[in-house]
This record gives sequence, C-alpha cells and structure tokens, in this order.
Amino acid sequence: MKDPYTVLGVAKSSTQKEIKSAYRNLAKKLHPDTNSGDEKIAEKFKEVSAAYNILGDEKLRTRFDRGEIDANGQEKHSFGGGGRGGFNEAGGGFGGGSDDLFSEIFGNFRRGGGQRPRATRGRDKSFAIEVSFKEASLGATRRLTLGEGGKTLDVKIPAGITDGKQIRLKSQGDAGSGGGPAGDILINVKVKSDDVFERDGRNIYLELPISLPEAVLGAKVQVPTVDGTVNLKVPAGSNSGTTLRLKGKGIGRKDASDRGDQFVKLKIVLPDEQDEDLQEWVSNWSKEHQYDARSKFGKKS
Repeated sequence: MKDPYTVLGVAKSSTQKEIKSAYRNLAKKLHPDTNSGDEKIAEKFKEVSAAYNILGDEKLRTRFDRGEIDANGQEKHSFGGGGRGGFNEAGGGFGGGSDDLFSEIFGNFRRGGGQRPRATRGRDKSFAIEVSFKEASLGATRRLTLGEGGKTLDVKIPAGITDGKQIRLKSQGDAGSGGGPAGDILINVKVKSDDVFERDGRNIYLELPISLPEAVLGAKVQVPTVDGTVNLKVPAGSNSGTTLRLKGKGIGRKDASDRGDQFVKLKIVLPDEQDEDLQEWVSNWSKEHQYDARSKFGKKS
C-alpha cells in the first residue's frame, strides 16, 4: 500500500484534526453510494479508509512514524547490530542461540519441526450504510449483513452521528494468522438529508407554514419532530419569521442524556387561489389601518 500520508494528501506534521478533516472530505467524494459501479473509485475509497485506519489512530500513527509497522498496519522487524540476535563480530556469524531474532523472523528449523508462523493481524473490512435523519438524531440499531455466509451483526448507531463519520467494530474483521489479532470492521455512515428538518450542531430547524387567521388570532398547530408530531401554540399577531422553540426536541448525543432544541420558524401562507372576499376585506380594512411594514429600513428619501 502507498504511504498513508500521500493517500490522504496530508503532511507528516498535520494534526489529528487536519487528518480527520482530509479523510472526511475524501470519503464524501469517493463514497460508493455516490459512485455506483465505478470500481476504480471503490478501490480508492478502500485505500483512503485503510490509510485513515493508520493515521486516524494516534497510537498506530506513532508506531508507523517510528517504522514499527508498515502502511498496512503489519509489524516490521529490523536486524540489530549488537546484543542477542545481532551479528557476532568475533565469530563472524549470527549471535544468540536457537531462539535468536532470526529464528523468530524466519522460523525455527529444528529436527522434526517446520517454520514457525509469523503472527499477523487480520485485514480490516470496510462497509457503508445509510441512515435516516431521525436515526442519526436519536440513535438506532441497524443489522449489517456481511458478504461471507450471510453473517449478520447488529450495529449501534450513536445518537448525534454526522455524515461521513466512521464506526469501528473491534476484532470483527478478517481473522489473524499465526496467533495474530483479528482485524476490525469499519462502517462509513452516510446520513440522508431530510425534506423537513435541517441540522445545525445539536439543534434542529424547520419552517412551518401557518394560515392568515392562525397568525392574526393565534392557534394551536401540529408540528413534526423527530419524536413524532407535537402541539405548538402560535401567539396571536405572529409574523412570518417569528421563531418558536421546542426545548429538548433536537439532536441527542452519545455521552449524555440531554438533547438540543428544535426551532420552528413561522411562515404565513395565503390561499393558493385568489379570494375576492379576502381582497375586498383587506382593501376596506387598510383604508383605516395604515402602517409601514418596512419602517425598520428607515425613512424614505
């Protein structure tokens, strides 16, 4: 595999935050859901995910920078210059006994024995799932079916997850060899956009159409939330743009029980078809009730 820094397009001096940002941008661009059928992009996506698996983990990144593991996360071995397992200057041969470093690397060939297998970590496996706005807001459990033998796993989607985030399932990837640990499963999450709700941090926003009588006289109206429909009191004399708050109806989060809020922006909507009675009434009313709706713009010159 290529150098992970090159794959993610970041410098070795980059912070973890910069590395994470670079990965998220690439993951969105190369996501299989937006590049269906393009095998080259799919391979590139796997390459980017594997690179982030190394650099996104501070411990693995440190080990890679030290040269202890390669770009695939596999252990490296170096030949020391002295001590046990190094070259023996007096004898010109290899130092140590039957269990020296070379035996550990190349195997211990003994009478009746073969090569000792090298402990190798199993490969990570990447998957992509798409969740609804509601599932991302409140959290959910999704069942993931793996390719081999129809094996299934229940994946917990944490409340508050954002588009492009990755969920890691430890030791659920390919089995290791020679006693090495299993790899992980990496799940790249895509959050579907919603026709009604918009998210900003832990708050949810929506625009609510109301009728002219509801705005003038006030009313109790039904408002959609990620929890279901709730009743909201519209104060009499409300204008378009008036924003009301539904406390605790926003985005949840993984490490706390409290939630953000939902903000409802009112929008006065007239009937689709022109109403002659309404026009006549407004015409008569306006003759005796003049007011400047644009007074906040200042006096006209």
